[in-house]
Amino acid sequence: MQMLAKLLVVIAFLAGAYLTSLHPTEVDWTAFGPIIIAGALGVIMSKRLEAAAAKDDSVLASNRQDLEDSLKNIVQNLSDLDGRKDKVPTYDMRFEIDKLFREDLMRFADARETMKHLYGVQAYADIMSSFAAGERYINRVWSASTDGYVDEVLTYVSKSLSQFKHAQEEFNKAVSSAR
Repeated sequence: MQMLAKLLVVIAFLAGAYLTSLHPTEVDWTAFGPIIIAGALGVIMSKRLEAAAAKDDSVLASNRQDLEDSLKNIVQNLSDLDGRKDKVPTYDMRFEIDKLFREDLMRFADARETMKHLYGVQAYADIMSSFAAGERYINRVWSASTDGYVDEVLTYVSKSLSQFKHAQEEFNKAVSSAR
């Protein structure tokens, strides 16, 4: 069904482009109008199907587990990295970040919309606010590592850990209140 909706959008786009290319200054609105409506219906149908799929119980359960596991891994790996940050050469810190966090950050980002369905928009905002700040700090560490700024690398590893710990607290609070 999703394929049909997207096919409708593509066909409407191509038909609209063809109709508008027939004359340089005029558009045949009697033919163009229904094509616009067909394209809009395709978009609406596609969005509704996506929303229904996102609320499926199996998807919600899988994503909830991904969110919990990835956030736990991030905090655990970041705590470990914070404890030994002065032993990691500054220029190698970016490789540590890629190795330790890339997969979990992507997994969390892919599943994050599930939090809206499970815990509500306010909980989503509370979690994502700290998560996004922690992610920005990790990116800052990566950039500082590339440029060789030792003090900035050491400072922002700790700041990132603090933000991710807060995101985990907010996540655990949302899980507790949903039960």
